[in-house]
Amino acid sequence: MRTLTKELRDAITPLQAIEILKKGNERFVNNLKVNRNLLQQVNETSDGQHPMAVILSCIDSRTSAELIFDQGLGDVFSVRIAGNIQNPDILGSMEFACKVAGSKIVVVLGHSKCGAIKGACDNVEMGNLTTLLEKMKPAVAAEKTVSKGRNAANSEFVEKVASLNVRLTKKQILKNSPILKEMISKNEIALIGAMYDVETGIVDFYDDEVVTAANLKEAEAVLS
Repeated sequence: MRTLTKELRDAITPLQAIEILKKGNERFVNNLKVNRNLLQQVNETSDGQHPMAVILSCIDSRTSAELIFDQGLGDVFSVRIAGNIQNPDILGSMEFACKVAGSKIVVVLGHSKCGAIKGACDNVEMGNLTTLLEKMKPAVAAEKTVSKGRNAANSEFVEKVASLNVRLTKKQILKNSPILKEMISKNEIALIGAMYDVETGIVDFYDDEVVTAANLKEAEAVLS
């Protein structure tokens, strides 16, 4: 597998970048990982990097973006925080990845059985974790289909909240980053959500909700 150069990365469209990640996840699930010379990639990226994607995911030890998408050194920026939420520092990191370094897509990646989501569902309070979990509470409140057992013991409720949390994070990215929104409007990048299943290794991309220049206004209306 070739190391991404600026020329190779610039030739990739946002939608093609999504397909590359999908194919990588297929290889991961089927244990057909590409044979890479990682030491060679260390050398080839020593003077610069040209990742095609920035992936916002949870700190969960099972959700390493490079592994589950079968990517090598220099292919993706990985931004990780419990509950895959956004804040000014994370938005700044994404803006660097896209506006400065040239990444083509922003992926908000949630996952099943998320401990942070469970903590938010149970109103856990513990030190600085309390403030972090508060950022997931809007997803808990937004889940209206489950009336009983609205806690971490209810796996259906937890997974629905986790999915809503991905969607709300997308909404907040569009609202809070004029830079990324403008790049979407110019078809320079796309924004997509996805969920990783910790039992199967499969990533489910929310293809019908991908935000591109063609549907930015409609997406904003849906996410508002």
